[in-house]
Amino acid sequence: MPPFTFTIEAECPGSWARAGMVQTPHGAIQTPIFMPVGTQASVKSVSSEELHEAGAQIILANTYHLMLRPGSSLIHEFGGLHSFMHWDGPILTDSGGFQVFSLGHLRKLSEDGAAFRSHLDGSPHMLTPESVMQIEAELGADIILPLDICAAFPCLPEEAKEAMQRTHRWAERALTAKALYRPEQTLFGIVQGAFEPELRQESARYIGNLPFPGLSIGGLSVGEPKESMWEMLRCVTPELPRGKPRHLLGVGSPEDLVIAVGLGMDMFDCALPTRVARHGALFTHSGRVNIKSARFRDERGPVEEGCDCYTCRNYSAAYVHHLLRAGEQLYYRLGSIHNIRFMLRLAGDLRAAIIAGSYIAFRDDFLARYIPASEKVRDEQREKWRAARLR
Repeated sequence: MPPFTFTIEAECPGSWARAGMVQTPHGAIQTPIFMPVGTQASVKSVSSEELHEAGAQIILANTYHLMLRPGSSLIHEFGGLHSFMHWDGPILTDSGGFQVFSLGHLRKLSEDGAAFRSHLDGSPHMLTPESVMQIEAELGADIILPLDICAAFPCLPEEAKEAMQRTHRWAERALTAKALYRPEQTLFGIVQGAFEPELRQESARYIGNLPFPGLSIGGLSVGEPKESMWEMLRCVTPELPRGKPRHLLGVGSPEDLVIAVGLGMDMFDCALPTRVARHGALFTHSGRVNIKSARFRDERGPVEEGCDCYTCRNYSAAYVHHLLRAGEQLYYRLGSIHNIRFMLRLAGDLRAAIIAGSYIAFRDDFLARYIPASEKVRDEQREKWRAARLR
């Protein structure tokens, strides 16, 4: 199998945006790239063949959920995730750290690891830096992540520091344990530090100096204002090694992608595109639309003119509207395909703009048209987004 490599192919002046190529045992990944999330070894309602058609180059699966059901040993018996889910491209598995963090009173952290009770049946489990490496070896993904601690938001500076330092110690243990397992897998390190600029910079330097071939930025998009996330990236990026790919964990709305690429990020994952699609929110270049709205009842055109996704090529917005209104399961497939393709096409457009040296113009044009769905006072928030995009 070919080794893991990362090559920077272009950088855009006036920003930290860059286009690159990641080589893995299951194929190459052109960056910037969005990774659809297949939590349970399945991107909800979308087949592997449909993901390929939409342009997916790599998908993400969840270690926490798969260790509980069906179990990593069973997946290993099937030849690993690639065979189990019939996906022949690259796969990244996260460590389960964020999911354990989210369990609240059901988990307890110690220097050894994270003890928790399953959200499925209450059964006790323990994740350690070493056991996570074994589980991810059985899952067989191309890129794997170590166990880390995502500090709560908000938290006290001393709590953020404690979580970061333990994440660093666990990272070193993970590197030692990884050497016992599959050499073809690539372990990324995770940068933490909550929302303390000095801690973020310290973590970027510490993790960046360890022998990780790639780096993930964790602990963001956990309830903070968007501007706080951009501020942390501005602190982190100058401290990261230039020659390693940078993965922004759990971040993936369209505006996130456009802004964070300019702040030096290469890889993104998020369940948001498929999650909001299931509730009727579909992406367009002017923002999300609610396909359930009455204005689509007799719309003969596609959800978005010019979109090349399977849904827009074959079905009217009126039909998609009808499916959701009628509670038909086909809607979940068509809506999810549209949003996944939107994100992948956006990543490809960003890559082309970087190579052409026009990222800044692309960013400005996109943000001038795209209104984030979370904003209530849209004119005021448009100005905030314009300010936030600046380096």
